[in-house]
Amino acid sequence: MTSTADRLGTGAFGSLGPRAPRGSRSERGQAKAVTEGLIPAYELRRLELAKVVPAATNPRLDFGSHDSQVALGNSLAQRQLTACVAVTREAYLRLWPLIAPQLGAAEYVILNGERRYRAALLVGLAQLDFVVRDDLAASRADFIDNLLLENEDREDFNVIERARGVKHLLDECEGNAAEVARRRGRDRSWVGNQIALLTLPEEIQLMLIEGRMAERYARRLARAVKEDDSLTARDLLALEARLKGDEKARRENERALLGVAKERMLSADNTAGSGPVPRQGNSPTPGGPSAAELLATLGATPAEQAATLRQGLDDQTFTALLDALCALA
Repeated sequence: MTSTADRLGTGAFGSLGPRAPRGSRSERGQAKAVTEGLIPAYELRRLELAKVVPAATNPRLDFGSHDSQVALGNSLAQRQLTACVAVTREAYLRLWPLIAPQLGAAEYVILNGERRYRAALLVGLAQLDFVVRDDLAASRADFIDNLLLENEDREDFNVIERARGVKHLLDECEGNAAEVARRRGRDRSWVGNQIALLTLPEEIQLMLIEGRMAERYARRLARAVKEDDSLTARDLLALEARLKGDEKARRENERALLGVAKERMLSADNTAGSGPVPRQGNSPTPGGPSAAELLATLGATPAEQAATLRQGLDDQTFTALLDALCALA
């Protein structure tokens, strides 16, 4: 599988080692070397940061604390191990011509490496190494897709930033969720779930950004908002609390059922040599729920119940349970 670094040109080629002097090949020699595969079609360039600007379309807004950026800048001052990626001003303006005034006199637009760029400026660096890849800006959708690709593996790329990026990509794909799913390597339901997160109240979105709410709960809350758009943040937080309570109760019931199953399995093993084991039916265990009640907590169908049991037991215990159940049949 092609890695993010390789796709953006910052893999082995972007790991900076000794740089061949510029102009060491003639244009003809350069073209021949590219054709023969001796060098890539793009080269490292030492760019003046005054000639570079971030992409206005970058969904990432959080670049870390001031201290972390200073630490990164000081590290870059010692050695830059990975090149940033940019496209030329001309390539970017072919996609977004109305943004020209925002670019000022900049000659390049960052595709990958805005955090490094910001950190370098913070500590007073004037230059960084870049790979210029206009081929990654063949269309608006391609550019946004590559921005998402650059960010998606980063731990600090939060859920809402990702959702905004997916929404932007959907807009550039003219609302074609299937195309967005294809580009992201996901299914259409994932695309819909991402967009739905943006319908949540700002208070809930902030909780997602800060990691104070799990995405799985946020998806459930977004479905509730779709069904009733009058729900407030307080209503949604109450719903989250109920969801957590239901999950806790289900886990406790599952543990209870697994305990009963293991006890009966051991009982079956102990009595295997003394004749058939009496059927237990749905009689409740002393002080606990009946077997039927416990089974219901595992799922609505036998297939769901079996899947829950399989997930909760190791291979040896699950096999022994199957043998015990067969002995009871």
